[in-house]
Amino acid sequence: MTPGADASPRPGSLSGGKTGASRAGAKGAISWLPTLLRGRPKTRKDLIRTPRSHRPHELWLVIVDASASTRRHQALSQAKGLLSQLFDDAYRQRARLALLTASGVSSRWQHQGLKASAALQPWLNALGAGGGTPMLDALQQAATWLSKRQRQHPTEQQRMLLLTDGRIKDFSDVPEFDCPRLLIDIEQGPIRLGRAVQLAEALGAEYRHIDAL
Repeated sequence: MTPGADASPRPGSLSGGKTGASRAGAKGAISWLPTLLRGRPKTRKDLIRTPRSHRPHELWLVIVDASASTRRHQALSQAKGLLSQLFDDAYRQRARLALLTASGVSSRWQHQGLKASAALQPWLNALGAGGGTPMLDALQQAATWLSKRQRQHPTEQQRMLLLTDGRIKDFSDVPEFDCPRLLIDIEQGPIRLGRAVQLAEALGAEYRHIDAL
């Protein structure tokens, strides 16, 4: 059995929205990713909505930390619940996904700029945690790939989402990303090191803890 493969996705606590375009609208689905990139919503006016008639050309670059440390205190299970909703959002909003996992000794692409589909759910169900945290390798691969993608698709709206507990030691070689960035801290347990905050600062990314979503 893959280490940690029993970590089944649990429903997240996000309330009733769908992720999508950065353009606001009076009606339509709540666009959670661009909403959170502007800060934690406090009132209904802070929510960004996608008009049903609008079909944005978007790419979501998602990097998932699936190292052994994310098995602690159901951290990966909670992250998978959020990812399940994001995949559903991407499918409904016709966004493209680039999905990269970091576990073991290297990072691995699962999806590269393709439209979201139902095929992602079985992969997510089987996702387990194990090994080390090749996060710097994942970030460098993602930054290189995204830079090339931006040259090929200059009008595409691109966003980077990183789910991690931040348990890496060196932040000196963190690459730059020329797009909005959001780090969701999935570290759980009574004792937290708080390294994801440092990683968010190094990336110049918005920071949110998954418990606060």
